[in-house]
Amino acid sequence: MLGKEDIEKIIPQRDPFLMIDEVENYIPGESATAYKTVRENEWYFKGHFPGNPIMPGVLIAESLAQTGAVAILSMEENKGKNALFGGIDKMKFKKQVVPGDVLKLEVHIIKRKGPIGIGEAIASVDGKIAAKGELTFALV
Repeated sequence: MLGKEDIEKIIPQRDPFLMIDEVENYIPGESATAYKTVRENEWYFKGHFPGNPIMPGVLIAESLAQTGAVAILSMEENKGKNALFGGIDKMKFKKQVVPGDVLKLEVHIIKRKGPIGIGEAIASVDGKIAAKGELTFALV
């Protein structure tokens, strides 16, 4: 299990934009599983939406991207690099994510060619899919 300090040794994001709390397991270059506990005091709930807090879908996608970045950037040859979004494809949001939810974030790298790759990404809460899609990344 990797905590925030360990995650910060792999990916460059920092609070308040570090969107994963812990990594349960990862296989460098292949996959990662992480968790994000959605707390009532998250910075984005002030405006999304007052009185009806819902985690923005784009931040669920970012949480998944950071999980995938752990898999890619933990490879020895990628240390010190950054993984940028190249695209989001087939992303579907199936369940609202609200305070108290624990997001399970799973990313499997399904294709790589040079510095470009694609990860199959699934975010779930209590075994129910909240979001699913493909994330294209570029290593820089």
